[in-house]
Amino acid sequence: MKRTVSTDEAPAAVGAYSQATTTGDLLFTAGQLPLTVEGELLDDEPVAVQARQCLENVETILASEGLEMSDVLKVTVFLDDVDDFAEMNDTYAGFFEEDPPARSAVEVGAVPKGAAVEIEAIAAVE
Repeated sequence: MKRTVSTDEAPAAVGAYSQATTTGDLLFTAGQLPLTVEGELLDDEPVAVQARQCLENVETILASEGLEMSDVLKVTVFLDDVDDFAEMNDTYAGFFEEDPPARSAVEVGAVPKGAAVEIEAIAAVE
């Protein structure tokens, strides 16, 4: 049975979606933009800063369910410019130093709200 996940420690959903949902042994985060918990969009910051905020948001949502980044099975990264991949990847690597999850990174026509990056994750729930 599906259960929605919500925490005040991560940015609130800005549309008709949940921060995350879980069922059985999987948790799916919504795509996380570079939004602070206060709702500030870091769209004018470098891609590294934006990626860090996205991943911190994922980390916070996972923590609200007692999970860690090491529980992440799959990540999808959406970039508005694939030329930013290396900068994003340098930041990303710091969150997954051992046994990184599977990952896809794709260039999209536009990331919501004019951000440079959006990141979503699927994690194992024990």
